[in-house]
Amino acid sequence: MEDENEEESSGTTIEQEDLKPKPRPKLAPRGIETFTVCRQYDETGVSGEGVIIEGVVLATGQCMIHWLYPPPRGGIAIFDSMTDFVKVHIEPHPGNKTIITYQEGEQEIYGD
Repeated sequence: MEDENEEESSGTTIEQEDLKPKPRPKLAPRGIETFTVCRQYDETGVSGEGVIIEGVVLATGQCMIHWLYPPPRGGIAIFDSMTDFVKVHIEPHPGNKTIITYQEGEQEIYGD
């Protein structure tokens, strides 16, 4: 029978308990990153120009957006990922020259 510990070639010790399957965590990962979406132009004439969306990306990768139009409440949408949101609402309108700004100041710029 092998020891409780096995030695990898790199010298790292692996505990047998670490190799056993673990039950699923009871909670989803935590954390939220906020962002805004600013359109410099509005090709469709529907949402307007300027900051038109505020949103969050959850630690799970899901993206929730709050359209700031139409007033007074706007609208809410949920996407499986930020990539899905961009594919649906940003990439089809390159003429809008859209800027996504995250809470830490990082920006993604789309458009012509």
